[in-house]
Amino acid sequence: MSISRTAAMATVTAALAFSVAACGGSDNGGGSSSGGSSAGSGGGSAKIAFLLPESKTARYELQDRPNFIRRVKELCSGCQVLYSNADQDAAKQQQQAEAAITQGAKVLVLDAVDVKSAASIVTRAKQSKIPVISYGRLVSDADLDYYVSIDPFKVGQQQGKALLAALPSGGKGSPVVMINGAPTDSNAAPYKKGAHSVLDAAGVKVVKEYDTPDWSPDKAQQEMEQTITSVGNNGFDGVYSANDGMAGGVIAALKGAKIDPAARPVTGQDAEVAAIQRILAGEQLMTVYQPISKIAAAAADLAVPLATGKTPPAIAKAKTNNGREDVPSVLLDTIAITKDNIDDTIVRDGFLTAKQICTGRYASACAEAGIT
Repeated sequence: MSISRTAAMATVTAALAFSVAACGGSDNGGGSSSGGSSAGSGGGSAKIAFLLPESKTARYELQDRPNFIRRVKELCSGCQVLYSNADQDAAKQQQQAEAAITQGAKVLVLDAVDVKSAASIVTRAKQSKIPVISYGRLVSDADLDYYVSIDPFKVGQQQGKALLAALPSGGKGSPVVMINGAPTDSNAAPYKKGAHSVLDAAGVKVVKEYDTPDWSPDKAQQEMEQTITSVGNNGFDGVYSANDGMAGGVIAALKGAKIDPAARPVTGQDAEVAAIQRILAGEQLMTVYQPISKIAAAAADLAVPLATGKTPPAIAKAKTNNGREDVPSVLLDTIAITKDNIDDTIVRDGFLTAKQICTGRYASACAEAGIT
């Protein structure tokens, strides 16, 4: 997304906040609701379901959930968020969606465990004339109202370029390992394709490649251990890891094999605290910062008017095909994070604080990086 588009979105968002701030009445909460309530001016409360896929990835509970709820409450003090986390269980998410519909949700904001099977959730919602916003991951072959996320192909390219720059001889002939994301996640394939588009063109040799179920750090560690057993300690120059949780597993495997992580660049994504600390310590090459606060806010900016019978702001400028239709989309830019720009990006934006990052043995590394 360009700077001008971002600015335009911010302007529309501000206008929306003014127009719907008093959309609901008192809300007594209860059930699976989150975020509490405060008195609004008339009209009764509207319920918005926010369905997240899992909690192994730290961002969902620490970033997506509070940022979404906060923005909803800013826009509509009487609105109620029905929050659920499916713990990587597609059947459980189906039940959670059904429960939200039964509780009177006026819109579903859905980050699917399995983007294919989640089409049935969308179908069920539409039977009750409930709009659905696909959040983070694009639900396949479904009649969606909006999609809010990032461009996963570009993320893969960012990761691939960073890894390539850290490989010897410009990467030509360098052996690398690829630890990709879960095949049930619609973003995993374009992450992988984006990385391949960079690495393959440079002549990098992929010696082992895995699609990792559930984005599991434990499984990523096992995959890396299997790789080291197969190709040897010196059989690879670096590791493409699609996210930070799995990068942690990869680095644990390297250390277990007495391989210095600083000598084998490892990529990541999500800008988790642990990953930022590993970057400062020289154990992880980079991560990708998704502006989760903006993604969550954009989803709320669309969800609140949909739930309260108003027209959503015109922020969905892109179109993304999900196999059935071109879905109106808000796609936000991502930033490759290294030691050099932590302070200027995630700290400046308030995504993480210096206090969160600069604990214990990382304090001196923070000082060297200018993080205070």
